[in-house]
Amino acid sequence: MSTKHSIAAEKFLQNGERVTRHDQTFWSVRTKRDTLAYELDEWENLREAADKIKKHTVTHLADYLEQFEQNATRNGGIVHWAKDAEEYNQIVLKILRQHEVKKVVKSKSMLTEECHLNDHLFKQGIDVVETDLGERILQLMELAPSHIVMPAIHITREQVAECFRQKGIIAEHGTHAAEGILPTGEDPNQSSDPTFLTRAARYHLRDNFMTAECGMTGANFGIAETGDIVVCTNEGNADMSTSVPKLHIVSMGIEKLIPNYEAMGVFQRLLARHGTGQATTVYTSHFRGPRPGGEMHIILVDNGRSSILGNEEHWQTLKCMRCGACMNTCPVYRRTGGYSYTYFIPGPIGINLGMLKNADENYHNLSACSLCCSCDNVCPVKVDLSTQIYRWRQNLDGMHHADAMKKAMSKGMKVIFEHPNLYTSSLKFAPLVNAMPKCLTGIKLNGWTYGHEMPVFAKKSFHEIWKKQLRSESV
Repeated sequence: MSTKHSIAAEKFLQNGERVTRHDQTFWSVRTKRDTLAYELDEWENLREAADKIKKHTVTHLADYLEQFEQNATRNGGIVHWAKDAEEYNQIVLKILRQHEVKKVVKSKSMLTEECHLNDHLFKQGIDVVETDLGERILQLMELAPSHIVMPAIHITREQVAECFRQKGIIAEHGTHAAEGILPTGEDPNQSSDPTFLTRAARYHLRDNFMTAECGMTGANFGIAETGDIVVCTNEGNADMSTSVPKLHIVSMGIEKLIPNYEAMGVFQRLLARHGTGQATTVYTSHFRGPRPGGEMHIILVDNGRSSILGNEEHWQTLKCMRCGACMNTCPVYRRTGGYSYTYFIPGPIGINLGMLKNADENYHNLSACSLCCSCDNVCPVKVDLSTQIYRWRQNLDGMHHADAMKKAMSKGMKVIFEHPNLYTSSLKFAPLVNAMPKCLTGIKLNGWTYGHEMPVFAKKSFHEIWKKQLRSESV
């Protein structure tokens, strides 16, 4: 039976060139991660330390949240608490209204995606400009991110060039952007040169940085002991978003807290290596308080995280630091793309988070896992992602989402496996299926036959061959 994921995946798979490019791109990031990992003798010790730190922090979250609030307030920050997405959006809007903000420049934040902040502010007449280049491209194209670290990696440079032309970016900045990059006389409107496009985007974003009244960032980490916010980027857009406007709003999920700078040293060595295959990000920015004459607001968001913490089987998803490594290694994600998943975060971690958010809407994603366990092996904080997906699958029947055909097949197999004589007889007659016409063996009631050929049964089963071997050895 088809699911929402399989239907969307089929659409993605129709373009073979795109599938190959997508697969190879993310596998290359995975191999870079491995190369950097093998360079560190203490690699597994770092993962073990990160796992223990995260377990400790999330199981003592109330204490660390209070400590963080006290220190952040002492530093001059203003701390807000949001129980859910609605309250978070209201807090942001209230702050912007108080400062008469018309335009916000925003560094990449998956939490704002989770809470649909952009749409909320647009409806209130406030312009929101994404400043991460990938996010800005997708915003202009009216698309959602397909990966949490490299959101627009699936978009080709030709598509970017066409988007920039349609949005007037080339017309406005193309002449200056082409200087020293494109050959003399080459028409910027016909170019898809990556360096040229990047420079055009840089001019475009600089105009927005200079005219915005507020800068918003997410938070890779919040340090309880000092009240710091740490943001890791490769483009410096978080620094620009906070150094030009005098108003800085930080959006942070409560699970992003870590105890101190010693813990920060562990995660800093893991984050970029896992996420992008770099030893470290180009920028690791620490924000401890507002700029002179400005304000810094920190919004601590729950939005279901406390409920996850109370879930005995799945609370360890809160250890995730959103590096994206599980997506880079996942054979299903790499070959079906981020848009095939129903939750806004795709891949193994997205499957689990989606189920925790709304199982009725996102249970289809559970089929997007081969249980190869590669995600478990690469996760820097040792989240047992595949084990958790397996647990969800075992509970599908209780949630009334089990596939009827699979249930019937499982019951039939149970009967066969519990009766040895029936099992042996089935093996003996199985080769007869080889001679059956495809109209019978390829029946679409069996989801396996969709995209697969019926396997050819061996003339002799392993059991027969094994028994014969034992008999010959005993003679």
